[in-house]
Amino acid sequence: MSKQPFLTIVTATRGNFDDYWLEQLLKIKGDIQFILVYPPNAIFKKIDDSRVEFLTSPFKGEVLQRFTGLINAKGNYVMALDDDDFAHPDILELTVKYFQRFPDSWVLRLKIQNINYDEKSRIKQNWEPIPKVEQLEICKKTPENPYPFKQGNYKGLLEVPIAPLDKPLDIRHIVFPWKQRTDQNGIHFENFNNRVWKTEQVKAALHELSEAMKLVGALTWLPAWSLDRLLGLFVQSKFYRKDTIIGHAPPKPEQIRYIVRDSSLKETRLYLMADILLVKCYPQYGYLWNLIFWQLYTIPRIIGKSVKLRLLKLKKNKTKNTIAIEG
Repeated sequence: MSKQPFLTIVTATRGNFDDYWLEQLLKIKGDIQFILVYPPNAIFKKIDDSRVEFLTSPFKGEVLQRFTGLINAKGNYVMALDDDDFAHPDILELTVKYFQRFPDSWVLRLKIQNINYDEKSRIKQNWEPIPKVEQLEICKKTPENPYPFKQGNYKGLLEVPIAPLDKPLDIRHIVFPWKQRTDQNGIHFENFNNRVWKTEQVKAALHELSEAMKLVGALTWLPAWSLDRLLGLFVQSKFYRKDTIIGHAPPKPEQIRYIVRDSSLKETRLYLMADILLVKCYPQYGYLWNLIFWQLYTIPRIIGKSVKLRLLKLKKNKTKNTIAIEG
């Protein structure tokens, strides 16, 4: 790529994405850098588009692959996109116009539409025109309308505040760990993926995160969980200023199609270790401690789900073998 792109889209992949996903990715218009990060020894798919760059992560796994792509992003802004989710073909135009209007913003929180994986016609539906961000009014949280994002009743650019990390530790999460968290509710958010971030801040957070993964001497902790929530909260923790408006959320129509799969069939993941890294670096934030103690309660459920999935897999394989023998 001859000049610095405005936006980089990073995808961690095993290389088994389908042709339709790739076709839609390459329909995104403009001077964008696409980075596909493969695990070691994977075979790259041949792609005839000069905007696409291939990288190989030193280790297999979503965290290290995504990390590798983000740290090598050349764009002024960066977005992480999974290899089964879709972005609007005019996402670059939206991004450019937004950050021209709000150069001090950290993040553009795109409008995400969850779509079940078997709703093929909805997934392939034509995209509606993107909002004209230069003409949209600014929507604020008010006492009369404290949760406009949750209710979806906004038609302009909704102000997005930084996560309220300075909330005190809620002792009830220790005494009654099964108590549901509520501090994540509101217009703020925790996750990193499917949002457009300032690359400079993301790389600074990744550098500090890589240092936090070092244990003793040359021993480095290679995590196996998702980077999504960890990095979203890490960037906000590193650059935290109380009540800062870090970006905006455009209204409908959607700019991201997030494909939802059957949760009972998904691989179980334990996020506690990611949360421990957050607290290791930023122990002053009660919000993160509340997350830790709530995660402790989820461990038995995660283990139970993992055992159930293994039993179902064994049963399925046993049935296949029986049919093969009888056949």
